[in-house]
Amino acid sequence: MPTFVYTGKDLKGEIKKGEVQAPTLAQATAILRRQQIVPTTITEKKAGLSALSEIEIKIPGLKRKITTKEIVVFTRQFATMIDAGLPLVQCLDILANQQENPEFKKILLDVKTSVEGGSTFADALKKHPHVFDELFVNLVAAGEIGGILDVILNRLSAFMEKAEKLKGKIKSALTYPVVVIIIAVLVVAGLLLWVVPIFEEMFADFGQALPAPTQIIVNMSKFLQNYWYILIGAVIAIGVAFKQTYRTQRGRKILDGVFLKLPVFGDLLRKTAVARFTRTLGTMISSGVPILEGLEIVAKTAGNVVIEDAIMKARTSLSEGKTLAEPIAETNVFPGMVTQMIAVGESTGALDAMLGKIADFYEEEVDTAVEALTSLIEPLLMAFLGIVVGGLVIALYLPIFQIAGAAAG
Repeated sequence: MPTFVYTGKDLKGEIKKGEVQAPTLAQATAILRRQQIVPTTITEKKAGLSALSEIEIKIPGLKRKITTKEIVVFTRQFATMIDAGLPLVQCLDILANQQENPEFKKILLDVKTSVEGGSTFADALKKHPHVFDELFVNLVAAGEIGGILDVILNRLSAFMEKAEKLKGKIKSALTYPVVVIIIAVLVVAGLLLWVVPIFEEMFADFGQALPAPTQIIVNMSKFLQNYWYILIGAVIAIGVAFKQTYRTQRGRKILDGVFLKLPVFGDLLRKTAVARFTRTLGTMISSGVPILEGLEIVAKTAGNVVIEDAIMKARTSLSEGKTLAEPIAETNVFPGMVTQMIAVGESTGALDAMLGKIADFYEEEVDTAVEALTSLIEPLLMAFLGIVVGGLVIALYLPIFQIAGAAAG
């Protein structure tokens, strides 16, 4: 987008100089007038040798990611400024210029330009689906139509904060065991590659057959030394195969179904999905989004194909005139308590409030499940490390124990 350099005066008569981005000179002038600046000179900035420092160099993989936290902070600040009576364009301009993330700043400036060009705020956000998802855009559209954009943005930021908090708890529960297992694999690999060969040379001088556990460890060490590339290749191949399988609709459906049936982890995933489903749908209904449209968006953000299919079946049944509770109960994916509370919410006309209560309950259930999982994993991992490392050490010292016993006898 062209950049225009301007000199002008504000309402106080003070000289103002700066730059403004706009598709045309006329639009640049209009932007300045909205900012209560009367331009005296305005020219398009040409890229040349003097502007080399401003040339954006795009290197794949080095593009800064826009985090959920940045979007939440923007949403919260935007709601406060709208509530204070500031014009939409001015809010976007202020928030864009204070962004430290250049990618997010660029997107917000583009949104501002689209709004200045006559687009609604929701339509301008829709042009950046990798930052503002369907849920965000639809809630903003409902807020614009209802004239309660500040209320909707506050609800949206609160929803995103809770969703991010829930995701963080799940990640923290899974990170610990993964890290410990990786460390265990590295320790075992180090023992097999560098420690076992030293013992093997010492055992060769004994001139006796090695005990079965020791021989197994020695064979594993030789295999790892000679064919380490095969093991690395196998791990990479399994990872690629899993990723490719998960990309297909059928493969993802099978794997997501397996995930939900896993002991301990499956129950945690199901509770997380219920909390996300009820929180998202409740937020959308309370914001004025039609329930059928809300269910379609919620299904896409479910994160599990099995649950997504269940929600879409519920949506189809609801469009045929049934209540929401009936089709959800028929899917056999959601717990009975959820369907019963939804039925009560529908009958009392307070479905959004009931969905919020279900979400609160299951978010607490997720907290409890994460704590229980952490307390269960810690002793299991310690036992696993003790058996693996201790078994290796015992196997290596068995021949020494045998010789010592024979000498004593």
